[in-house]
Amino acid sequence: MEYLEAVARQDFESARSYLKDNVSYVSPLNSFDNAEAYLKYNFSLHLPKLDIKKIFTDGDDVCLFHETTLTKPPATVFTSIWCHVDGGKISSIRVLFDPRPFLRPER
Repeated sequence: MEYLEAVARQDFESARSYLKDNVSYVSPLNSFDNAEAYLKYNFSLHLPKLDIKKIFTDGDDVCLFHETTLTKPPATVFTSIWCHVDGGKISSIRVLFDPRPFLRPER
């Protein structure tokens, strides 16, 4: 949760401190294998604050369900995020959402 709060504040340095150097990020639109590239991408999105619906934990795994209301494109996107924590830092992030609002019609 502290990681998500740092992202919401656009606090790159604090957010980075919660990630392993080689964090694995996979979503329907992108994938990264290092913290700096992932955070640069994440911060460039300028996403609004997450409307968290439910949080589940199981050992070193955390799963969040949330909604994000976008203005461009106008849409509300329901998202699942699965994070694995290793040695106190996030080592993998898997995100699942319907990517259709982000795809251009010409694709």
